[in-house]
Amino acid sequence: QVQLVESGGGLVQAGGSLRLSCAASGRIFSINAMGWYRQAPGKQRELVAAIPSGGSTNYADSVKGRFTISRDNAKNTVYLQMNSLKPEDTAVYYCNADGTYYSGMYYHPFTSWGQGTQVTVSS
Repeated sequence: QVQLVESGGGLVQAGGSLRLSCAASGRIFSINAMGWYRQAPGKQRELVAAIPSGGSTNYADSVKGRFTISRDNAKNTVYLQMNSLKPEDTAVYYCNADGTYYSGMYYHPFTSWGQGTQVTVSS
């Protein structure tokens, strides 16, 4: 099937920057949308940003103007550039992708999640 591996999380001071990466691997036929979600302690998982295979990006209001999502289709990789980080951005960030994978002669839809990467912003 399809696996997502994230990297780039860590500890940063308020006002700093981090760049997250998420690479998809496996029997990928095509990837539609890719996105980043986050979950803070005691809160529900929320969409941070999403990018379809072709079209406009989508951001949560809380990150507009500070975060930028991009993707490299040749590498099946999505990125999240996070600038002007705030303590309220502290969360586990998850990568998500959906598309089609192949198995033998057959094609199947998939939705996959990464294992999550911790982002901590200190004040």
